[in-house]
Amino acid sequence: MARVYNFNAGPAALPLAALERARDELIDFNGSGMSIIEHSHRGKEYEAVHDEAEALVRELLSVSDQYHVLFLQGGASQQFAMVPMNLLPPAKSADYILTGGWSEKDLEEAKLVGQVRVASTTAEGGKYTRIPEASELKLDPQAAYVHVTSNNTLFGTQWFDFPATGNVPLVCDMSSDFLWRKFDVNRFGLVYAGAQKNAGPSGIVIVIVRKDLVESGRKDIPKIFRYKTHADNRSLYNTPPTFSVYLVRNVLSWIKDQGGLGAMEKANRDKGRVLYGAIDGAPDFYRCPVEKKSRSLMNVVFRLPTEALEEQFVSEAKKAKMVGIKGHRSVGGIRVSTYNAVSLEAVQTMAAFMSDFHKKAKG
Repeated sequence: MARVYNFNAGPAALPLAALERARDELIDFNGSGMSIIEHSHRGKEYEAVHDEAEALVRELLSVSDQYHVLFLQGGASQQFAMVPMNLLPPAKSADYILTGGWSEKDLEEAKLVGQVRVASTTAEGGKYTRIPEASELKLDPQAAYVHVTSNNTLFGTQWFDFPATGNVPLVCDMSSDFLWRKFDVNRFGLVYAGAQKNAGPSGIVIVIVRKDLVESGRKDIPKIFRYKTHADNRSLYNTPPTFSVYLVRNVLSWIKDQGGLGAMEKANRDKGRVLYGAIDGAPDFYRCPVEKKSRSLMNVVFRLPTEALEEQFVSEAKKAKMVGIKGHRSVGGIRVSTYNAVSLEAVQTMAAFMSDFHKKAKG
């Protein structure tokens, strides 16, 4: 079997061990005579997997009993609407901090639900190249919540220190850097993350939400969109994406086996040093448009001198079994995503390729 180096932005690389476990259990799960895909979500076989996945989220992130851990459908994009539907009452406003394309989409959905305001934006000429300074945040102390996007997949920026919001709940879309390191869950009212970057396959979103926010959530919305509905039913109100939950369990188990989130952070910082080192080591050829202290450790973006060279770079990388590096169509350039399952070896191979490509281009 010849596996490629997968640098896709999402759906993204999954740990080989998690995939091999799924392969080995696919036809006959735990001696039950059928696949986990075929099991009822009400049966004890699936419920054991479901409960283990929740327990692993709690263990890895030290999630207290003051929070629900939910497995929902609709991806992060559905959460753009569910957050204000549940947490934004008619008489209040919510603050949004804009740092990229996904936070813009967040804002647009919230506008359809209630009153919102932009507390800060780092957009300059349609581009986002940095995370705002604390002094740039104009937060409303009476806001229903403050929303941020922790990592910006398109533009390659990332929050490393989250804003202080006082008594106002901080809500965060962590889809593209969830589980890259440990963070203090208690600083947040609600965290949500599409699994398809660091936590599992597409088709499922993990939500960690404070119980008091769930209880005070709006009741004048359809039941299926209420966090309380899913919390009261342990994410089993309707049929969940059972195979996706199963694969999330496999990935979380792998993270634990690797040494937990401390080990993930060390590996991710090591990969960042290698890749950004390759970019900064050839400033006449590679250029990262992101302010250094805002550079993402999940999505590394850079440009070459010409678009023709970028196309050649992508083509030759693919021949060398490195895939998924073409920048998003809205911004162009190169994007190398280095999520948890992307090995240091893969990043070192990319850095060596970059060095060789530079030498050949320069003649």
